[in-house]
Amino acid sequence: MGAVLPDRVSIREVGPRDGLQNEDPVPTADKVRLIDALSATGVGRIEAVSYVHPKAIPQMADADEVWSTAARDPKVRYSALVPNLRGAQRALAGGFTEVEVVVSASDTHNRRNINRATEESLDEIAQLIPALHEGGSTAEVIIATSFGCPYEGDVDPKRVAAIVDRVVADGADRVAFGDTTGMGTPRRVRELLSIVRERHPDVPMLLHFHNTRGTGLANILTALEFGITEYDASVGGLGGCPYAPGASGNVATEEVVHMLHDMGIDTGIDLEKLIDAARLAEQIVGRELPSGVLRAGPRSRTVS
Repeated sequence: MGAVLPDRVSIREVGPRDGLQNEDPVPTADKVRLIDALSATGVGRIEAVSYVHPKAIPQMADADEVWSTAARDPKVRYSALVPNLRGAQRALAGGFTEVEVVVSASDTHNRRNINRATEESLDEIAQLIPALHEGGSTAEVIIATSFGCPYEGDVDPKRVAAIVDRVVADGADRVAFGDTTGMGTPRRVRELLSIVRERHPDVPMLLHFHNTRGTGLANILTALEFGITEYDASVGGLGGCPYAPGASGNVATEEVVHMLHDMGIDTGIDLEKLIDAARLAEQIVGRELPSGVLRAGPRSRTVS
């Protein structure tokens, strides 16, 4: 007998941030158009911007302007990604009440990404969490390379679990596991969740899968069996990965929604409006996006 799956899943749309930061720079007005189109789909959460130094990620240099211009739907929870305390201060000044900070489970990836060891990042996060709480925001810690590292290869799930132990003890409100270069498989998802769920059964957890090697939806199905109800996805499959040239981005939001709805799992999202938003995303970036549902439409669509 199979596992009892949840009746509802919450999807955080990350195309405006994680997707677009891997593309050629997009005009501010187009970023706002995409956020506003996504807000109208019924999606409950959107990762809108990241507050990083423009020299590090020039695609996000206009974060303040994007956020101040976007039409914010009161039914949508918007969040921002920050790398450090300065970024957190900018997010709080912008009125964000949900903020994410990233640390890599792989020491090599963390050094390549932000020029410091994983342990050093964890020390800074321990100081950043209370600052976010004092500013009226929740603190989510995203653990990148949770399922593998392009430099080190496999990452021991016990190492990831130890990072969860640390950030939860430091006050993190939720944790997320990032499949940064699409190295996750159902086997590895099962191994990691078996450990962290046993240690922290009540901590909210979110999973962030890339579809680099075509396992994104299978990984979500595996996580559903563990009762995980929060997932990141990117409209149209926007994005890519600088460590895996030619790779697709996150799992496409419309593909995830299409699968979940057919399974009888509610997301609150209007699939047709989401497909329209994916078409807009494709137009904005000026290239064909990898989403199969964007190409073929939902399975219920018939040929006239």
